[in-house]
Amino acid sequence: MKLLLLTLTVLLLLSQLTPGGTQRCWNLYGKCRHRCSKKERVYVYCLNNKMCCVKPRYQPKEKWWPF
Repeated sequence: MKLLLLTLTVLLLLSQLTPGGTQRCWNLYGKCRHRCSKKERVYVYCLNNKMCCVKPRYQPKEKWWPF
């Protein structure tokens, strides 16, 4: 019985510590975070005031308009 209780406690703690509850943004290519990784850039901000971190290859390229 103690082993079962210990196992359930450990599983409950691991489920709380496991990352992965991040919100997706920018057509599901980005993730809302407080900090972006080195290979990501901020393009827009999420609704929860976090940065939408997107890899540069998924960001739209700027086009120069001839006048």
